[in-house]
Amino acid sequence: MNTSSFRCSVFFGTIISVILLDRVTKKYGKKGLALDRVSLHIAPKEFVLIVGTSGAGKSTLLKLLTREEKPTSGKIVVGGIDYDQLKDKEVPLLRRKIGTIFQDFKLLPNRTVFENIAFALEIVGMTNKEINYTVPRVIELVGLTGKENNFPRELSGGEQQRVAIARAVVRQPKILIADEPTGNLDPKHAWDVVSVLEKINQHGTTVLMTTHNQDIVAKLKRRVITIDHGRVARDTNAAQTGVR
Repeated sequence: MNTSSFRCSVFFGTIISVILLDRVTKKYGKKGLALDRVSLHIAPKEFVLIVGTSGAGKSTLLKLLTREEKPTSGKIVVGGIDYDQLKDKEVPLLRRKIGTIFQDFKLLPNRTVFENIAFALEIVGMTNKEINYTVPRVIELVGLTGKENNFPRELSGGEQQRVAIARAVVRQPKILIADEPTGNLDPKHAWDVVSVLEKINQHGTTVLMTTHNQDIVAKLKRRVITIDHGRVARDTNAAQTGVR
């Protein structure tokens, strides 16, 4: 896509993007280019897989989206927020609007399932009444009803990841970034997690997921963005893969 028409189409309404990168480059000193003039747009409610070998630039891309890193050049707009205009003091608020899931769960070991999920609401000042209304519904969404009082050590890896997903979406973010969420799981539990992510996507959340699992890529039949040596080597959309 021509970058000038790309910019105009986004900013004048022809294409609605929840995530926009326009010629984004990231350099790390002597290490060279991590990302090289990456341009892409992701529409609301899309489910997008990002693939590539280790060191290809996938993690750098996610860090830029969550503002853990700043680009060397280029434009990033996420959820209508132009990162060029984003002040450092506003970054925590931005991250509350983007749900994030990691390969290693990052659960609080001495808190129950309910308490781990509720913690995400406590830190933004929600009342106990609001928490007690919201958390059970999210627990049901991820298929963990009956596990509310269990501690992480009492759960399987797949169940722990579903708790992490629930915690990430309990504030109803418009965007969910999942960094290798099935990387530590066996095939059955991996597909359990993917099924939950699909359900969340069906509720209107844009999902961006990195993965090395080619079985998931082949069977899920979603848009696939391949990153290679810091560039978008391939962008296969849903129509090209025969997705419904």
